[in-house]
Amino acid sequence: MHILTVLQVVTAVVVIILILLQQRSSGAGGIFGGGEGGGFYQRRRGAEKIIFVATIVAVAVLIALSVLSLTF
Repeated sequence: MHILTVLQVVTAVVVIILILLQQRSSGAGGIFGGGEGGGFYQRRRGAEKIIFVATIVAVAVLIALSVLSLTF
């Protein structure tokens, strides 16, 4: 198995775990600004912020690995 494929699978699993760890808003109303907290945009703090940033980084790494695997 190619090393890029293994890295893609591992990164994809990490992305899935990070997404599942994120707290969900209060139902579907949170998507449209009807949730608690006064609106759609809210400030993330502590562990929630770390998980959010780690998710963005992991997705960027997954995209980079996917583009890189197209060339090889």
